[in-house]
Amino acid sequence: MDKLIKTIASSGSFRAYILDSTQTVRTAQEKHQTLSSSTVALGRALIANQILAANQKGDAKVTLKIIGNSSFGHIISVADTAGHVKGYIQNPGVDIKKTATGEVLVGPFMGQGQFVSIVDYGTGHPYTSTTPLVSGEIGEDFAYFLTESEQTPSAVGLNVLLNENDKVEVAGGFMLQVLPDAKEEEIARFEKRIQEMPAISSLLESDNHTQALIDAIYGNEPYKILAEEELSFACDCSKERFQSVLASLAKEELQAMKDEDHGAQITCQFCGKTYNFDEKDLEEIIDDQA
Repeated sequence: MDKLIKTIASSGSFRAYILDSTQTVRTAQEKHQTLSSSTVALGRALIANQILAANQKGDAKVTLKIIGNSSFGHIISVADTAGHVKGYIQNPGVDIKKTATGEVLVGPFMGQGQFVSIVDYGTGHPYTSTTPLVSGEIGEDFAYFLTESEQTPSAVGLNVLLNENDKVEVAGGFMLQVLPDAKEEEIARFEKRIQEMPAISSLLESDNHTQALIDAIYGNEPYKILAEEELSFACDCSKERFQSVLASLAKEELQAMKDEDHGAQITCQFCGKTYNFDEKDLEEIIDDQA
């Protein structure tokens, strides 16, 4: 089971979230049949949204839209405070690597665009924050969003490592944030440690990558584990929900589906599950409208 570990420096000056999101991203890859670059991009977006949702309280939902103008198109994700996340990428078929190293490329295929967070507290007044994409690598864009939009200096590392068959081997990341009581010398010490930190990819390759991330962030600084929370890819779609969508259509459209197509088929964008409505189902919806 994937998990998110919430930690805080014993001094109360910093907090860090450390995530193992391997199964989450693996499930997303399986459901959407993404190729290498699309897998890494979607995975980073899912991890970012798991962090955003973990920052919220109550029953909030966070919709993350990474809107690019290059090959990937848009990446859309929805996460809740219970650790569930779902998402999709418009173009699942991007598969570009550096010839010399085999490194999977992401940034150039995200392009220019926006990083948009919509937090819904269930009050009918969602809160939207937007910042421009700074690199398209998603981790850097997320860190910029946290610093500019939420006014919280943050360091972020997100990545997805693939095996020789381009299947998800490991996925995870971290977020480190400065808290209001931090002293200048503490900030300087943590900044130095983050600058000297090994690449996120090498930390994820460790046998216990969550502990490797914690050790890299805190070094010899004492810290406390505040909570460990389960994470998972989970979609809340249902036939009833899509039936409501069909019920919102005009009677003429429903009648045409029934008479000409002899039914309707709807596929959930977030998880790929398909729902079939036969002529009897459509007739019931039409009768209910009447």
